[in-house]
Amino acid sequence: MASGFPPTRELGFGFEAEPGTRPEDAALLKRSLTEMEERRRQQLQQMLFLRSVKQRTHLASPVGLLASPPRLPTPLKSTSSLTTVSSELTPQRRADFGPDMGSDAMRNRLQELERRLLLDDEDDETCASGSALTGAEWRGQAVQQIIFPPPPPPPVLAAAKKLLPSPTNSASSTVSSSASSSPPPPSFTPPPPSSSSSSSRHVLLDAAASIDDGNLEAAEANLAVLKRSANPRGDAEQRLTAIMFATLLARLNPPRTGRSKAIAELCSGEHLAATQMLYDLSPCFKLSLIAANFAILEAVKDQPKIHIVDLDVGQGRQYDALIHALADRHRCRPSSARPPAVKITAVADPTTLLSGNYDASRLSEVGGRIAKLAERAGVGLRFTIVSRRASELDAASLGYEPGEALAVNLAFVLSRVADESVSPANPRDELLRRVRALRPAVVTLVEQEINTNTAAFSGRFAETCGHLGALLESLDATVARESSERERVEAGLARRAVNSVAREGADRVERCEVLGKWRARMGMAGFQPIPVGPQVSEPVKARLASFRSNPGFTIKDEAGGVALGFGWMGRVLTVCSAWR
Repeated sequence: MASGFPPTRELGFGFEAEPGTRPEDAALLKRSLTEMEERRRQQLQQMLFLRSVKQRTHLASPVGLLASPPRLPTPLKSTSSLTTVSSELTPQRRADFGPDMGSDAMRNRLQELERRLLLDDEDDETCASGSALTGAEWRGQAVQQIIFPPPPPPPVLAAAKKLLPSPTNSASSTVSSSASSSPPPPSFTPPPPSSSSSSSRHVLLDAAASIDDGNLEAAEANLAVLKRSANPRGDAEQRLTAIMFATLLARLNPPRTGRSKAIAELCSGEHLAATQMLYDLSPCFKLSLIAANFAILEAVKDQPKIHIVDLDVGQGRQYDALIHALADRHRCRPSSARPPAVKITAVADPTTLLSGNYDASRLSEVGGRIAKLAERAGVGLRFTIVSRRASELDAASLGYEPGEALAVNLAFVLSRVADESVSPANPRDELLRRVRALRPAVVTLVEQEINTNTAAFSGRFAETCGHLGALLESLDATVARESSERERVEAGLARRAVNSVAREGADRVERCEVLGKWRARMGMAGFQPIPVGPQVSEPVKARLASFRSNPGFTIKDEAGGVALGFGWMGRVLTVCSAWR
């Protein structure tokens, strides 16, 4: 049978009645569509023309509009995009408009097309978000979807779609989301919760976010899950979960005692011993201190007298390596050359409990041990103790003598000194001003690469999870999990995590920052960076190769060669830099 209405072929409907269609039905459909054609033709062309103008207005860039005059689209001819759609139809698609397709259904389709062309609000949102659809592409897709709807899905798939969010009416959102959000197959079964590192990290972060938002019910649910997966004797991830679980509990139950009680554990003898064990067992900490030694030796080379000022000597193990390096250098010089005279001044601030140097008797023991080691190595060394506030430091109080090459060692010091966010007096910057007034030949700065200073609770928690997780994994490569030393080290790490993450205000004394912030602070204090040369980096890299190391440990230049970063599996854990 011939087409029921050839004149309407240019609209793209392409109707041809199937064999067996009743003549009266075909005639009725022909008359209805013929009457609708003249009324709709001009309306559709006008709307499509306006649509094209709006698409070009949104998608044109300001530069393009200024560079050349705008081009208005030409009015649509009878061979519009609808004709293009019609020409691409197969006989099977045309059959979709068979005898069951009455005039009411066709009218509804045309009305739907008109409604979509007039959806100004949705079109504006699509264009503003940078949609890549042009006006022609939109028209083609909209017409395809309205005139030729997709066949109904199978019953099983249709039931599955009811569980998904309903799609929007926007044609552009339908197109953009179809490739990225397809429903799962009927046989798909979500995997059970995993105890892998990514799963436990997500629960940890969710728990921290819930506490930050005050959603205690969600926090308690997450804590119940974490309690089951935490194991201080398990693998690195289980140990991390145990430490951060304790940190979350500490956040929920802050101490009601004074500041001195809140930080008492951080300055106890046990914590100081655990900190030294960390420096000995972790190549990232150990090598960063060795890099500071080489930076000092490079800055004061060929000087007969060296004076090192240290604001936190600790147990003095850093200077064991420095004494050995001095002895090695002296052996490479002519026999007539005299070894340099070294003086180490330990500053003990009596106003703070955070300095490991406040115990004068302990410092005397450390100094005696270092002096004996230097004597055996053939290096002349003198160890002195100065009890002064940081705001009182000057050359006279430190016992500076003319002709001494002065070096100031700030290894893991500044992160435990309050800044402007804690006190208007800003003790951190005051200390740097005092150090610069000494005009030292070099200032060495060693810190952990983590931001736990000005970040909010959730940010500090996430930072600590990543940093501490990498550190615990790296310890697996250097010390057995059942080691008693490792147990003490991780207990010390837990104390630090509780303080730096769970505490606030003056009670939070562990306030690390990343290298970029240290560079800005040192620059504002008047210091200039000293580039890390091969005289510093090469011996440190050779030392790493001589260790019982793992390929996961890395040493790389940071900030364009002004610092050395020491890390595990690509994550930097500690950074050493030198300044003058």
